[in-house]
Amino acid sequence: MELRFSGVLWYWRGPAPFHFVTVPPAEAEAIHEVAPAVTYGWGMIPVAVRVGGSEWTTSLWPKDGGYIVPIKKWVQEAEGLDVDDSVGVRLRIDV
Repeated sequence: MELRFSGVLWYWRGPAPFHFVTVPPAEAEAIHEVAPAVTYGWGMIPVAVRVGGSEWTTSLWPKDGGYIVPIKKWVQEAEGLDVDDSVGVRLRIDV
């Protein structure tokens, strides 16, 4: 399954700081449909992510009935991303 969408980069200060893009509702619904076959626990979904010219593997985090994509620091630096920037995201989920 491959999904493409755009979202705003936001910051979560938490115990360890992270930056995320929220998966839009329609794409989150599509992920919910395959989640039982791919999750490895706690609702985490393994994915390959591409933002601009950067590609990496990570896991979607469940949040408020949807999912959020962690955007690694090296990706932010490589792609020149800051909080509140619009980010084009491509997700690949192996089903």
